[in-house]
Amino acid sequence: MDYFYSIFAGIIQGLTEFLPVSSSGHLVLFHDFLGFDFPDQVAFDVVLHLGTLVALLLFFHRDVIKYLLAFFRSLYQWRLKQDVDQRLAWYLFLATIPAGIFGYWFESEIETIFRSPVIVAWMLIIVGLLLYFADSFFKKEKDIEQLTFMNAMNIGLAQALALVPGVSRSGITIITGLSQKLKRDQAARFSFLLSMPIVFAAGLKKTVDLVVESGLQSVDYLILILGFVSSAVTGYFCIKYFLRFLRDHSLTVFVFYRIVLGLVILIAILFFK
Repeated sequence: MDYFYSIFAGIIQGLTEFLPVSSSGHLVLFHDFLGFDFPDQVAFDVVLHLGTLVALLLFFHRDVIKYLLAFFRSLYQWRLKQDVDQRLAWYLFLATIPAGIFGYWFESEIETIFRSPVIVAWMLIIVGLLLYFADSFFKKEKDIEQLTFMNAMNIGLAQALALVPGVSRSGITIITGLSQKLKRDQAARFSFLLSMPIVFAAGLKKTVDLVVESGLQSVDYLILILGFVSSAVTGYFCIKYFLRFLRDHSLTVFVFYRIVLGLVILIAILFFK
């Protein structure tokens, strides 16, 4: 049964990390309502994060190489006004800083204080309403190459809010991207590119925590492998088809999903907890 739960958790992570529905919120619910706790939860969290990072790197490998080369090129040939790749590379780097600082100082406190199904439910509903507003009322006319520095920083500042379970990193950054007049698929694309350093940092931090706390003694490696593979494969195809979906469709389905799930959780807590 643990193997099934491992695959299921990986699928949840791979889907909800990139869809605007909150991966941390779903995993909180997964643990609380289904009662699944891997014996070494830190190790399991590490492999799930690594799985989604691999999905990002595989899908965006050309962009990663392009922007890394542009960033290093800017160090000896500064041409941000003329070179859009240099400009975007720096925007992505600088926009990552707010979430990095916020996560470093407050992640453990936030996970302790806000890690409850009630808060997850309310965040699902509130951010769902914000998603509806952003998708319905803002103009969608920009590609990411047209972003200004302030546009990028606003999205980066919003990413810091994603530490609260139920908010959703992709959800809050897509909402902010839409508010900066990005097209839907372009808002999602910038969101995913921006998430890479944070996903990498989160995985690295959890890896260090794992080594410091317990190492990998008496861990069932098959559970870890199944979680990693299911997270990576699901994440890759989720990115691919979500970006394709957004070219021609609104985000309404995710608004309804968030609100309905939030209400179901609140009702379940009220009557069954």
